[in-house]
Amino acid sequence: MRNGWSPYLGGALTGLLLVLSVLVTYQLFGHPRYLGTSTAYVKVAGLIEKAVSPTAVETNAYYQKKKPGIDWKVMLVLGVPLGAFLAAIRNGEFRPRWVPGVWRERFGTSPAVRALGAFVGGFLLIYGARLAGGCPSGHGLSGMSQLAVSAFIVVAGFFAGGIPLALILYGRRR
Repeated sequence: MRNGWSPYLGGALTGLLLVLSVLVTYQLFGHPRYLGTSTAYVKVAGLIEKAVSPTAVETNAYYQKKKPGIDWKVMLVLGVPLGAFLAAIRNGEFRPRWVPGVWRERFGTSPAVRALGAFVGGFLLIYGARLAGGCPSGHGLSGMSQLAVSAFIVVAGFFAGGIPLALILYGRRR
């Protein structure tokens, strides 16, 4: 990382965001709501489906539990890429490209293959997150901040699966 932020500062700010989200949502809703993003995708998918088939959404038991709509988690999901974009601009690291260098070295220069890989990876991530009842940020950040044993186990699983997969896909860089 050439001009990027310190990971310690990023971690501290993320922790501060977690504490603020709990305090603010407790004040607004009477109980804390923790950081997590996968529910935002469900809410947006419900809005899209509602535009196409309102009856399907009204009769879907899942959407009775997770009402479609735009809430603070949807805004968080929109804010993450916006914040990353602004940080890259500020640090002079923004470079428009269809295929990142690390991907190009391993898988070639095809933007279509890169887009397909991103789509399949994103689909598997959100599917797994909903199947698990929450996303890595929900289980990791929020669960670990509550000292939940299950969160420590799941975060260990992220690393146990993620590190070998990264080594398989990208190999060791010298």
